[in-house]
Amino acid sequence: MLNFLIAMAIIFTLMLAWIWVQQKSRKFAARHPEFGPAKEEGLGCGKNCGCVSGRCEKQ
Repeated sequence: MLNFLIAMAIIFTLMLAWIWVQQKSRKFAARHPEFGPAKEEGLGCGKNCGCVSGRCEKQ
């Protein structure tokens, strides 16, 4: 039972850490527009946009 609680605590902590990292990257991108927008998970060329020979075109 203790192992289960420890695993749950670790998973919850990692989830919170990932959310914190995403927020920090969005704030950094907002403060530094010269670097472009923050890259979001699951977006960009090769995911859902129809990437053809290195070019990303929305369908």
